[in-house]
Amino acid sequence: MVGFLAVLNVAAAADVKIGVVDVAKLLEESPQAEGLRKRLDSEFQRRSQELLSQQKQLKNLTDKLTRDGAVMSSSEQTRLEQDIRTRRRQLKASSDEFREDLNLRRNEESQKLRLQLTEVIHQLGKDENIDLILDNAVYASGRVNLTEKVLARLRAQAK
Repeated sequence: MVGFLAVLNVAAAADVKIGVVDVAKLLEESPQAEGLRKRLDSEFQRRSQELLSQQKQLKNLTDKLTRDGAVMSSSEQTRLEQDIRTRRRQLKASSDEFREDLNLRRNEESQKLRLQLTEVIHQLGKDENIDLILDNAVYASGRVNLTEKVLARLRAQAK
């Protein structure tokens, strides 16, 4: 806190121009972020549907065991129980792999988006002769809040 106050004192004394950007808002609302979400949804939709199908098949088998288990032969019941256990393990492994792959791709794409945001923020700082741009603040007046300006530039780039 003392360091931040010292920066403000220096800024006031040296007539330093400061800006604030809400990066979290940009990561949510920019057209590039929306494009990222759509690309990931499209890329992983088939695998997601396959997992849902496997879950449904597993539920059907579990329901069958619950419903018909009492009238099944011992060997049929054992075979069905083994099939259910095997499918559960396969579903868990597939789900874990899916989550891991999705997280890796999301992180890759998010990193690219963050680099793009940084470039736009740097360029805005240069264009408007801003000495210091901070990521978020508890309070920032409209005069120093640059989030909408950055968002406008991102929208222009997306066209």
